[in-house]
Amino acid sequence: MSDNNQSKAKLLIERGVKILAPETVEIGEDVNPDRISPDRVTIYPGCRLFGDDTLVMAGATLGFEGPATIVNCQVGPGAELKAGYFQQATFLAKTSLGLGAQIREGCLIEEQAGGAHCVGLKQTILFPFVTLGSLINFCDCLMAGGTSRKDHSEVGSSYIHFNFTPNGDKATPSLIGDVPRGVMLKEPPIFLGGQGGLVGPVRVGFGVVVAAGTILRKDAPEDGKMILGSSAPARTVPHHPGLYGAVQGRTLNNINYIANLIALRRWYLHVRPLFLSGDFFREELLRGAIAKIDLGLKERVKRLIAFAEKLPESARLHARERGGENSSRCGKRKEELYQARHRLEELFLRARGEESGAEKRDPFVETVDHLRRETGGSYIEVIQKLSPPVAGAGTRWLQGVVDEITAAALEIIPSFQA
Repeated sequence: MSDNNQSKAKLLIERGVKILAPETVEIGEDVNPDRISPDRVTIYPGCRLFGDDTLVMAGATLGFEGPATIVNCQVGPGAELKAGYFQQATFLAKTSLGLGAQIREGCLIEEQAGGAHCVGLKQTILFPFVTLGSLINFCDCLMAGGTSRKDHSEVGSSYIHFNFTPNGDKATPSLIGDVPRGVMLKEPPIFLGGQGGLVGPVRVGFGVVVAAGTILRKDAPEDGKMILGSSAPARTVPHHPGLYGAVQGRTLNNINYIANLIALRRWYLHVRPLFLSGDFFREELLRGAIAKIDLGLKERVKRLIAFAEKLPESARLHARERGGENSSRCGKRKEELYQARHRLEELFLRARGEESGAEKRDPFVETVDHLRRETGGSYIEVIQKLSPPVAGAGTRWLQGVVDEITAAALEIIPSFQA
């Protein structure tokens, strides 16, 4: 262990950080000790902290179940990263991940959400209370639903979000719930049964129950449904690498996902600061969360553009293998999306920075702030107390953002309208 590492560990211990077996804990040269709270933080043996963006807030626990490696993460108050690898992710208050977790860049885990052992996430957003079982791969998706820790959305053990296609693209983000209703913490939970999976990109409505062992391959946007069985029939069919069939559903789901991320970004710009401001640590946690949403937007736009750039070759393959592609509606859509890809990219970049909808937003934000000052409650407590009319007003604001962006995208690619 270097002298610098020993001096940082000693400094943190002197400030009040509890470091068990400090000779086994590595603190990188780029870690700023001022970004680690001295208030009830515990770092267990074998942990490693790296990165100048690493932040650890009061009451956080690192490595209780085994060594934990933290790289440029923001760890919120009372969060428990019990063991595993955590890189460029943000964890809000009282989140929890178990042994063997691998949480990579672009993840935002909101209050009291988390998972058991051996959970793998990347570019994933979990709203409050969402709980993942064990042995799960759940990359490239956003999941909402539920009203409390006793009424939460859940993903059963041995679950997978299939986010990589045989054609090698990842324009596959799945939206389980949505942002405009999900942030209000008033929607019924979603249950994805164990030993199952989603083939992205799909949309799933609130209150949906997907039976254990089910592979969901199509959208299930209607609320309150139960989905039983999903095995694809065993058969052998020709496979032509690079050939895409219908592209409308995939494209619309990508646009909708991006629009939801932009709506979430506005929530974090206008509502979250009411609760994440006033001191250095809270403001840095907010900054980290917004950065993860921005990473998600960048990733999703990148993947959609890459998908569009494969479509001319798909059209040629379709014409050769099946005939008539260039004159079909599908062929027109492929050509239109390819030609419009950079205009869509410009639209999403512009929408990310716009602030439309103030007439709906401002009264809602003022009401939330009044309730916060009146009750002194936390984010969860205040949002849970919003009356249905007030929550509905907030949902209309955010849904207006989603609808505005979606409509603008469909003006660019009009053949994709239903």
